Amino acid sequence: MTDSPMNLSRRSALKTLGAAAAASWFSTAGWSGLFADDKPKGKASKYIDVHTHIGTTWNGNKELTPELLLEWMDEHDIEKAVLLPLTSPESSSFLLLTEPALKAAKEHPDRFIPFCSIDPRTSVVGGVKGFKSVIQSYVDKGAKGFGEHKVGLNFNDPLMMQIYQVCEEIGIPLLFHCDNLRGKDKPGLPHLEEALQTFPKLNFIGHGPGFWASISGDAEQKDIGGYPNGPVKPGGALDRLMEKYANLFCDLSAGSGAGAISRDKEFGREFMIRRQDRLLFGTDYLQPGQAVPQFDVFTSLKLPADVEAKIYRNNAIRVLKLGST
Repeated sequence: MTDSPMNLSRRSALKTLGAAAAASWFSTAGWSGLFADDKPKGKASKYIDVHTHIGTTWNGNKELTPELLLEWMDEHDIEKAVLLPLTSPESSSFLLLTEPALKAAKEHPDRFIPFCSIDPRTSVVGGVKGFKSVIQSYVDKGAKGFGEHKVGLNFNDPLMMQIYQVCEEIGIPLLFHCDNLRGKDKPGLPHLEEALQTFPKLNFIGHGPGFWASISGDAEQKDIGGYPNGPVKPGGALDRLMEKYANLFCDLSAGSGAGAISRDKEFGREFMIRRQDRLLFGTDYLQPGQAVPQFDVFTSLKLPADVEAKIYRNNAIRVLKLGST
């Protein structure tokens, strides 16, 4: 059994105590404070995070090891986290391959949920069948989904559509990034709509500036690549597409997700309640010490407890087919 960072820190605390000090400390509440569970038995952690990365994502970033991620998760009451590879050259400075995510999840199966990824421009023999054999091999090793799908092509490019076809056939969700550079689309997200319509049995989980800018009905092309501020205009592509297609879900991670909700908190709160069955809590935590606005933003909305429970963990359990936790 692998020690959690919390257990390791407790063990280190013991070593620093002298015998007399330890005896005095153990005679009070110290013993129970050191070895008791962090929360009452039977109480579920608050969050399942559908968007994290391990490794070094961007040049200049500090490396996020599985151990450091676990420590951060413990500090923020996150029970499980999805580990997302990044396999396209436009997606990050350093490629994050599927194998480390699978390895970390094998070592910590109760904490990490691995996804898999392959760039659709990869030289694969056999077209769709070839891609299916590669992705199926990852699923056989434990991958629960595909992503982060963050590729420098139009969202509906034929190469991209091959990946969607494979994920639908295998039966795993796909978490994607959308902006003016990766997973490219236009105002109103017509490329995404084509994919949603073509592959109705594939659960698409949307993320990124272009996706979240589309919460507003006045989103322009420049907004697809940015982080627009100000009041949200009703009639945005997200509401329209979610109303029409049951296979579209939203990943609330990163500055794009938190910003879309906080730019107009009244609209954001109503959106989260209205779309409570299709929203997934995520952070996009990818380096030690990174600021994560989701905790404060969502807490400030004072959502009903049942809505929070769905968004913070229950929807992820359902969409990722995790079973009860």
